[in-house]
Amino acid sequence: MEDNHPLLIDKYNRHLNYLRISITDRCNLRCIYCTPAGGLTKLSHDDILSYEEIHRLAVIAVGLGINKVRLTGGEPLVRKGVYEFISQLSAIPGLSELSLTTNGIYLRDNLEKIQSAGIKRINVSLDTLDREKYIRITGFDGFDLVWEGIELARQMGFNPIKINMVPLKGLNDDEILDFARLTFKYPYHIRFIEHMPLGTVKFDIRTNFLPNTLIKARLSELGRLIPISKARLDGPAERFKYDGAQGEIGFISPLTEHFCHICNRLRLTSEGHLRVCLLSDHEEDLKGPMRNGASDEELRKIFLNAVSNKPRGHNLDMEKLVVGQMSSIGG
Repeated sequence: MEDNHPLLIDKYNRHLNYLRISITDRCNLRCIYCTPAGGLTKLSHDDILSYEEIHRLAVIAVGLGINKVRLTGGEPLVRKGVYEFISQLSAIPGLSELSLTTNGIYLRDNLEKIQSAGIKRINVSLDTLDREKYIRITGFDGFDLVWEGIELARQMGFNPIKINMVPLKGLNDDEILDFARLTFKYPYHIRFIEHMPLGTVKFDIRTNFLPNTLIKARLSELGRLIPISKARLDGPAERFKYDGAQGEIGFISPLTEHFCHICNRLRLTSEGHLRVCLLSDHEEDLKGPMRNGASDEELRKIFLNAVSNKPRGHNLDMEKLVVGQMSSIGG
C-alpha cells in the first residue's frame, strides 16, 4: 500500500507517520516500576475517549499521513469490545500497519480474535523469565499464562513478536543474558528499553537505572552483535542479531542516546489529548473540541498545530520526571 501524502511534517523536517493510541488507563497488573506509590487514580468512563471518537481521530490522522498505528494502554485487552474495535481500525483505507502492545495476560485465550481482527504484530511487555520474580514485579502469578500466549502466537504465525524488557539494577539485570539467549532458539525480537522517568512510582529508578551502553557490553559475552538495517516503518530501536540466531536484539535508549532527531511518533492519550513527545508534559486537547462539535477540518488543524510545535528534543534525565503516568499516556 502506498504511503499517504505526508502532511504531518514538523519544522525539523521529521515526517510523523506513527500514532500510538492508548485506549484505556486500566491495567490488570501493578508493576512496581509503573504503579504510583499512592496507587493509580482511574479515569471515569466519560473521561475516556469512546471507540467512535478514537476511530474518527484515527481516520483524520491517516488522512494526514499516519500509516502506522499501535494500540496501547494501560492494558488494551482489558477494555470491553476491543476486538470489534480493532477490526474497525484495521479497515481504515491507507493504514499500512496496525499492531498491539500488551502485558500478555489475556493473550493466550484471545489470539484467534486478535488475528481475525487484523493484528499481525504484537509487543509483549515481559521483564523476567522467572515465575517468582514475575509475581514480585507485577503482583500477579501470571508468568506461565504470558509465556504460553507468546508461544501460541508464534505457532499461529504472528510476526514479529517483540518482547519488551526494562532492565533495572537489583530487579532483573541478572536475566539480561537469558533474554538475549532466547533469540538463538526463537525468532523473537528482544527489546531492551531504558526506563523513562514518568510519574512517581514505588520503585527507586534513580538508583536502579541501567543504561543500554552497559547492556550492550554485557551482551558481548554471547558473541558479536551484528547491526541490522532499519526497515521502512521501523521505530527508534537500534537493531542487531547474533550470528546464527533466529531472532534479534533491539535497544531503545531515550535517555542515554536520544533518538529525537528521527522521532516519527505522536501519541493519543486515553483521555483524548495529543502528545507530540512522550517525555514532555505538553499536550493538545482533542476530546474537548470534538465533544463541543468541532468539524473534521478543525480537528485536522489541531493535529497540524501540535506537530508544528513538536520540540527538537527532550532534555530529561533521571532527576527530571514527567508528571503523566504511562498508564494513561500509552507506552
